[in-house]
Amino acid sequence: MSEERVAGSDGKTQSAGVEAQPPAFAAVTSGARRIREALGRVIVGQSEAIDLALVTMLAGGHALIEGVPGVGKTLLVKALARAVAGEFQRVQFTPDLMPADITGTSVFDLRTQEFRLVRGPVFTNFLLADEINRAPAKTQSALLEAMQERQVTIDRESCALPPVFVVFATQNPIEHQGTYPLPEAQKDRFLVKIRMGYPAVEEENELARLVAGGDAPERRLAEDLREPVLQPGELAQLRAAAAQVRVSEAITGYIVNVARQTRQHAAVWVGAGPRATLALLSASRALAALEERDFVMPEDIKALAAPVLEHRMLLRPEFEMEGVEIREVIKAVLESVEVPR
Repeated sequence: MSEERVAGSDGKTQSAGVEAQPPAFAAVTSGARRIREALGRVIVGQSEAIDLALVTMLAGGHALIEGVPGVGKTLLVKALARAVAGEFQRVQFTPDLMPADITGTSVFDLRTQEFRLVRGPVFTNFLLADEINRAPAKTQSALLEAMQERQVTIDRESCALPPVFVVFATQNPIEHQGTYPLPEAQKDRFLVKIRMGYPAVEEENELARLVAGGDAPERRLAEDLREPVLQPGELAQLRAAAAQVRVSEAITGYIVNVARQTRQHAAVWVGAGPRATLALLSASRALAALEERDFVMPEDIKALAAPVLEHRMLLRPEFEMEGVEIREVIKAVLESVEVPR
């Protein structure tokens, strides 16, 4: 996810899409760079996860975060919310969690002799649905309307959610006992799947040194992000800038061909649907804005293909038994589709 460099008319190297873009666009998208730098000071490593979280926020989508305990999933979402002055709520999903525990409910007020609405934690800007697959389908479905329609229905009354509403749902990839796999319809609502793995040895050494010196990531979160990086209204400008990123007909055709090719691969039982095509389009625009470009390049599609598509695809059982992974199939699909020039 790096900047492309080209030769200018004077023979000097310059950043493609940065100097040619309108000054207003550069001023707005520089806010994304400030957020990225702030998160990098709080979170050790995990640069790809940080970028994908920012892409999710800029595109107005939701993200499914997969990783073992202790790799910084909660810290990432809390830091992102604080960086943009957003309200943060965390819900620990358990087998006994009820839909009303998420959305809220109406209670009878003895003083006024009327029912009043008590809003649940879903009425926030950044919702962390921790270990979402530990709750049964009935509770998981409480988020479907919120994620798709940006509203919830309580006692037949529809209540709008805030303009900035992002769900980050986590799940442990190695723990299956006592869990309820997410249905395909709900996974399709997540813009990207973020994989957070173990840190590299030098990153883990740095983390240990920081904690030993009394400079733990939680302390950095409290000190470095005491004040938000963006002022009120700047996030809306960032999202508007991302929505205005130019996508050529050749690029849209490339996105469609990649999505359609996943449905034709021999190892795939269920390929990426039309919502995946639109997700890849909006995510690539957000990534271009994050890189301070006002146009999408094929490299953006290649970088986002796996995070956007893998949780939307199902392999045929015989290929799963042979150890084939979805990311391998996506890589093969990308190699088989002609890249626009």
